[in-house]
Amino acid sequence: MARIAVIGAGMASLAAAARLATGGHRVVVHERSATHGGGVGRVERDGFAFDTGPGLLLLPAVQRDLFIKTGRETLEQSVGLTQADPAARHVFADGTALTLPNASRSGVMEALDGALGAGSGERWSAVMLRAREVWEATRRPLLEDAVSAATARLREDPYPAVERRGLLRRTARVRSLAEVGARELRDPRLAALLESYPLAYGLDPRTAPASAAVLAYVEQTFGVWYVAGGLRALADAVYARCLARKVEFRFGAEVTGVLEKDGRAAGVELADGSTAEADAVVAGAPLPALHRDGVLPGDERPAWGPPRPPGVLTVHLALRGGRAADAVHRTVVHTADRDRALAWTFDAAEPAGAAPEVTVLRPADPALCPDAEHEAVTVRMAVPPQGAGGLDWTAPGAADAVAERAVTAAQAAVPSLRERELWRIVRTPADTERETGAPGGSVPAPSLAGADGALLRSPNTGALPGLYRVGGWAHPGGGLAHAGMSGAIVADLIAGGPGGSR
Repeated sequence: MARIAVIGAGMASLAAAARLATGGHRVVVHERSATHGGGVGRVERDGFAFDTGPGLLLLPAVQRDLFIKTGRETLEQSVGLTQADPAARHVFADGTALTLPNASRSGVMEALDGALGAGSGERWSAVMLRAREVWEATRRPLLEDAVSAATARLREDPYPAVERRGLLRRTARVRSLAEVGARELRDPRLAALLESYPLAYGLDPRTAPASAAVLAYVEQTFGVWYVAGGLRALADAVYARCLARKVEFRFGAEVTGVLEKDGRAAGVELADGSTAEADAVVAGAPLPALHRDGVLPGDERPAWGPPRPPGVLTVHLALRGGRAADAVHRTVVHTADRDRALAWTFDAAEPAGAAPEVTVLRPADPALCPDAEHEAVTVRMAVPPQGAGGLDWTAPGAADAVAERAVTAAQAAVPSLRERELWRIVRTPADTERETGAPGGSVPAPSLAGADGALLRSPNTGALPGLYRVGGWAHPGGGLAHAGMSGAIVADLIAGGPGGSR
């Protein structure tokens, strides 16, 4: 039985801790804040409750595997889990509305033809078929297995070239997701639909590789799911599983360094001057912050993609009046000024008046409201990070001004929004930075092939033996499913395996 010290109590750390404890190891989690879950937090007020992180779950098989491997109760026995159907509603700049069914290829094609015109479904399906090739080429080396030579080869984009028709036929390879939309979809609304998937992860579609089409493929193939009580209920269930496996948690315990002995990680140093010896250390806090603060050895400093990725602004709205019977859980309201909005979000090159693209979440969950005569709504949008290269979100009026733009856009999803509003809570990248330690409040994106490796994340092992990495800034990148995969990979490596989440 080995002693394992885990830095941070985010979702990847919890997944690794539960698996390691089930394997007989003594696991102690050191978390600088007062609670678990990392970015999967919760805000409560006056009987309303809101998720501060993602509102829907992708690839629940990852969580199912975690619960099966760590105890008797399955995922469905631990939380209420239902498919969100329809998967989403999209409102485009010209007023066109599109409602997409959950996990139905034929249903999506039919919906596209009905809303955007004949042939739209066929063009979209052709792109999804190419995205499936990306999925098949990248699933194991990019998601399920530890970093290897196969992962390194994914610096090249596996999105297949398209054969052009005509007298002088030739194949054309696109360089970015935006080019996929322009060349292969040939409809600004279809292009906006495709770009909305990476944008939800904080990726710029102008520079994201064509392989980012796989994000749309994964959602439309495997579906989206809702956890009763919100995603925070999933964090609570994983935390409870850790406690059942005798994982020890020390909250308010900030790690300031990693102990080394005989050339190996040998424990952690804490802000109060104490130390905790261990046979292995799992770093689950944001890696950029751990390197910035000198917690992890400097010679292991990884490359984690483009500098200063964007953060997320959320507006949590308490509304009078019950949720409409025909309301959709998730509505994406597309911007009428795509170029200007992207330039503001990713380049900080345009004034804040640019019209945003927002996602509006309206869960039909009585646990989130004081009664049936009220509704809890969350509006989310990608925004520049806090500080250098972004915005000063702590400046007077900065957050409120952007929140007003977000709420204005959200009225396309909830027409009576302003008349029904009781109060709002605005959260910015500055709040994310304060609560999770992520520099600038940036949110890590999932690993993607292509872009010369810029979106491949740090390996789960480094130069210092006995030190392992999990979480969004480590392989296989950001997102709840990826966090669970990184925890499984590291648990397997510590157990002496090759490192695999399968």
